[in-house]
Amino acid sequence: MSPRRRSRSLHVGHVTVGGDAPISVQSMATTDTRDIVATVQQLRAMQATGADIVRVAVPDLDAARCLRRIRQEIGIPLVADIHFDHRLALEAVRQGVDCIRYNPGNIGSAAHLRALVDACKERRVPIRIGVNAGSLEKDLRNKYGPTAEALVASALRHVAVLEAQGYGEIKISVKATDVSTMVAAYRMLAVKVDYPLHLGVTEAGTPLPGTVKSAIGIGLLLADGIGDTIRVSLAADPLEEVKVGLAILKALGLRRQGATVIACPSCGRARVDVFRMAARVEERLRAVKADIRVAVMGCEVNGPGEAREADVGIAGAAGFYLLFRHGRIVGRVPEESAEETLVGEALRIVKHGETHVEAPRQRLVVLGGA
Repeated sequence: MSPRRRSRSLHVGHVTVGGDAPISVQSMATTDTRDIVATVQQLRAMQATGADIVRVAVPDLDAARCLRRIRQEIGIPLVADIHFDHRLALEAVRQGVDCIRYNPGNIGSAAHLRALVDACKERRVPIRIGVNAGSLEKDLRNKYGPTAEALVASALRHVAVLEAQGYGEIKISVKATDVSTMVAAYRMLAVKVDYPLHLGVTEAGTPLPGTVKSAIGIGLLLADGIGDTIRVSLAADPLEEVKVGLAILKALGLRRQGATVIACPSCGRARVDVFRMAARVEERLRAVKADIRVAVMGCEVNGPGEAREADVGIAGAAGFYLLFRHGRIVGRVPEESAEETLVGEALRIVKHGETHVEAPRQRLVVLGGA
């Protein structure tokens, strides 16, 4: 991991983005923003899953006029996503959103952009310049094609407009669906400005390929020290976007909070239904906020080693399980109550603040070898 790039910091509601602040995870609602009840419900679910910032589409003035009520019903910063009509952004600012994201490729004339900046400046609402390879300005597409150079040129053009009006509450994204283009664009931009960068592979696809592309693109940049906030874009429930985003940060050691499940791929040696047990344990510990690692192992090859490093775990044997706590065997558990015992023991350790006893990180292991 390279040292983190030094960026300016700004506040999106109560969340600090950039500087030394933790890298935040974002997602976007799929509901009709005019359906306030459904939108609030989904945004709350995204927050409960671990999102730090949420975004909604603002396709018309009716949607924009719902933003105040939505914002009042959630406890998480709200971003308004603006395309085509700058007046929607002006109304969103009046409604009290925490950030405006606009698309340089379709925001309209320079006068429209100046009006938007004036409104944001008055209320100190941050602006994300959200460049997208699929909607670049025509002159840049003609000059460069859908390249990293075009994405960066678009971003810098709009940075200049905002800076000319004396406004620096800026964060930037330069997203592409092609991972190589996206990575190259962010690396290029990172040395040209010191504004916070919002990372993402746009239109990444359905859950499996989208997760792979996002993990590679976002992960490469984070490992370079580039990036202050992320969004995983999947053709899936936005809760899955949040889960993948959190998993990327955890895999790189950039976020410790919450349960992390480690599971073996299983094989003919397994004495435990690894897949179902791992899924159940993960779901039951989803609300845990402490740093806790969960490994679901299915045989004796890697299992004992994981157990020796664990704070709490169970190891399968013939008809019973050995219970481990902080790497030591502390009892035997009947097979039918093993999962309950495991989860209960983990929750007790968290409750009593013993998540760092005799180990740098809490580890919870399910083993299935003889």
